[in-house]
Amino acid sequence: MGKDALTKVYEPREAELRWYQHWLDHDFFRAADRSSKRPFSIVIPPPNVTGMLHMGHALNNVLQDIIVRYKRMQGYNALWMPGMDHAGIATQNVVEQELAKEGLTRHDLGREKFIERVWEWKARYGGVIIHQLKRLGCSCDWSRERFTMDEGLSRAVREVFVRLYNDGLIYQGDYIVNWCPRCRTAISDLEVEYSQREGHLWSIRYPFAGGEGGIVVATTRPETMLGDTAVAVNPNDDRYRELLGKEVILPLVNRRIPVIADDYVTMEFGSGAVKITPASDPNDFAMAERHNLPIVRIMDDNAVINKNGGAYEGQDRYECRRNVIRDLEAGGCLVGTEPYTHNIGQCYRCKTDIEPAVSRQWFVRIAPLAKEAIAAVVTGKTRIVPAVWEATYFEWMNNIRDWCISRQIWWGHRIPVWNCEGCGKVIVSSQDP
Repeated sequence: MGKDALTKVYEPREAELRWYQHWLDHDFFRAADRSSKRPFSIVIPPPNVTGMLHMGHALNNVLQDIIVRYKRMQGYNALWMPGMDHAGIATQNVVEQELAKEGLTRHDLGREKFIERVWEWKARYGGVIIHQLKRLGCSCDWSRERFTMDEGLSRAVREVFVRLYNDGLIYQGDYIVNWCPRCRTAISDLEVEYSQREGHLWSIRYPFAGGEGGIVVATTRPETMLGDTAVAVNPNDDRYRELLGKEVILPLVNRRIPVIADDYVTMEFGSGAVKITPASDPNDFAMAERHNLPIVRIMDDNAVINKNGGAYEGQDRYECRRNVIRDLEAGGCLVGTEPYTHNIGQCYRCKTDIEPAVSRQWFVRIAPLAKEAIAAVVTGKTRIVPAVWEATYFEWMNNIRDWCISRQIWWGHRIPVWNCEGCGKVIVSSQDP
């Protein structure tokens, strides 16, 4: 059969490969560095180097491809910029799993050798996603392909960090963060996935100090009571007005803690009184700052109870929960238990339940940036399509927290901050000192 003869059955794979190579050979996807044509560009949302494309990627990239090809046909100098994300936590997890098969941990190798292993892994498996994008027919300018750990982008990350720091928009502080006990790192709010789970609401009596009776609080996490530093009620709740300023005894720990008033407390939830655990809940942390309450951290980085947990030291958080419930019941402080459905946050990578924890981290001060982002939409400089999503955007911007940008991992961009051991000076620089 001649080369121009048609096969009996259409073979899409052969035709797609042949035409895609034809497009590449003739640079149909390449944007000119300088052109008289109007510019149009899209930066691909970079897929993680660890994974493989799924149907969501297929939909998203096909939509981008349609737009870019349409703009080329309209005469634009159109660029679709491809690249991959180094995916710090996800990639480190994958390589650590490979090491585990050899009976090793990253600590056995040390930082430098471990980073070398990650680069080796990236070289071996990182091309899968690019191959998949090409098989989809994506008309990216492959001559401009980038990786978020490329030298140029690494320099850019350093430069932006230093500029934001010098502008007072980056700071280091002790704050409550989302902590993953499996990855042993802080993660941002966007890296936490929430799902509803059936659990329980336990009602616990905290005895009055120096008197009979007590106050009942409700909680879904009784193990955290070991770090309680107050009981809070709403200032308008007549049931507890006479108790303000008095003290109760924290069961199992026998520590005196005050009864305080705060508008955050909802009178309709449970008994109207809530336990305040600043080291284990972001709302409690904020309340502790308002009332100058001490912060008692009861868990280590592995979510194991530390010495502040007294007799429960060394227990896993869920083992501790079971034992705390048992001991409260034995001591007559467990008033009741009822089924309760609530949202549980998990690490988006390893699916481990996250633990809110107070930790010293680096943050971006978001309020000034959010103000500019809001103004851009209000003035029409930035358009959200469809406009119905503007309300959601404003809700997000008006309630956004400072962004935790530091991670306790080895693979990724290192924060360009050095501490002098001699004088204690902190050096923030885009160049190594």
